[in-house]
Amino acid sequence: MPRFIPRPSNGVSFLVAISVAGTVVLAASGCRALAEETASSAEAPAKPTRPAILPNRWQEDWSALADPALRTEPWDSLKYIPLFVTDPKSYVSFGATLRERFESNNAPNFGVGKVAGDAYLIQRLQISADIHLNAHWQIFAQIEDDRAFDKAMISPADQDPLDLRFAFVAYTNTFSDGTFNARVGRQEFDFDLQRFISSRDGPNVRQAFDAAWADWVTGPWKFIGFVSRPVQYLDYGTFNDYSNGSFRFDMLRVERQISSTIDLSAYYALYERDNAQYLDAVGIEHRNVFDVHFAGRLQNVDWDLEAMGQTGEVGAKEIRAWALGGRTGYTFSNLAWSPRIGLQADAASGDNHPGDNKIESFNPLFPNGYYFTLGSYTGYTNLVHLKPSVTVNPVAGLSVMAAVGLQWRQTTADAIYTQTSALPGTAGIGGLWTGAYEQLRVDYRFNANLTGAIEAVHYQIGETVRQAGGHDSDYLGIELKYSL
Repeated sequence: MPRFIPRPSNGVSFLVAISVAGTVVLAASGCRALAEETASSAEAPAKPTRPAILPNRWQEDWSALADPALRTEPWDSLKYIPLFVTDPKSYVSFGATLRERFESNNAPNFGVGKVAGDAYLIQRLQISADIHLNAHWQIFAQIEDDRAFDKAMISPADQDPLDLRFAFVAYTNTFSDGTFNARVGRQEFDFDLQRFISSRDGPNVRQAFDAAWADWVTGPWKFIGFVSRPVQYLDYGTFNDYSNGSFRFDMLRVERQISSTIDLSAYYALYERDNAQYLDAVGIEHRNVFDVHFAGRLQNVDWDLEAMGQTGEVGAKEIRAWALGGRTGYTFSNLAWSPRIGLQADAASGDNHPGDNKIESFNPLFPNGYYFTLGSYTGYTNLVHLKPSVTVNPVAGLSVMAAVGLQWRQTTADAIYTQTSALPGTAGIGGLWTGAYEQLRVDYRFNANLTGAIEAVHYQIGETVRQAGGHDSDYLGIELKYSL
């Protein structure tokens, strides 16, 4: 799992370089003012540096390649195609990302329900076109093809043949007291550590939304509002993903940058869907979501804390659910390999009294598959979770993390949950202890375009899972991702 990285500020930073070309010798002291003016004029903004490839490709800015001296890579002729020679912010850029991941899981869902082990290859191909008409207007589109080869049980999160992932128009403008941004169309959202709202990069098929977004940035404040319809995926056919009024997700959010490394945010969101199904409730779901997030870094200490409460109704039943999440760590920056000692703690409510007029099972909304492990053994419902970890960086670009996870249920009245579902035969049965797992993850950046990762997880189940027909489980994932 990645270490906490503080979110950068919303401004654009410029470096000022001072160069001295030589020595100016003046014949008369009356020319001193001219000499000072000449020295001052030698101060100028440094030339733009080559941009980096970002996880969200639509956030890249390749206008720096208007300088021919920066076009040093083979694909630069596709990264910057000028539209109007007089405006370096007017250009077209093409990009592509190919991710290949081999996965082996000897017991999906812990083997409950006679689920057999599986080994397969998942592949994600993305091709994007980014059109900047000028400094204010952007048109972005991306198609994506997701395949699962030799996978025994394929879900909409595993496979989605050729379809539209992004298609939006964006506008931005800076005024004397702030910056306004707006986007309309198909897009992705990810907030904070992506515990509950993410682009879902862990599974093969990412999560998109058909939405209208607007934000206003002024000083240390950022105000965000959007209305959206989450995109629903079909694992067959092409260009057939859809959204409609049966599923909506809207938000009002405020962020405050306390310092360059400390952030505080809060939001209210409305989550509604038809035909919701829980162990103790079915019907139309109307869920009010209240969230507070506090993250930062001071010297060698980093932290990320989040709390969420949920109210509303599912059918005739009242929602009362909550969740807490925290990560903290200390990095020994003066030691070899810069080891970081970390601790993750999470809890989420389960339904304490099935059959009453309340549903207390927490809904994790649009969670990040990376947050626990890629093995999908842990879901953010009816959960208590502790995870100490150690991360080291032996060489530049290489990160190695080892962790142990300990898990309990918040209540035995509710089921044990994986990332995808509730385990059959566990609700109201057995004790709180769910099990423990060991995790090893290695990430390596070969160069600016190619990254790799290996993740291995061994889960030792508790007695409740064993009585439900499960057994100890092992996951292995090997991934390569190339972007241009």
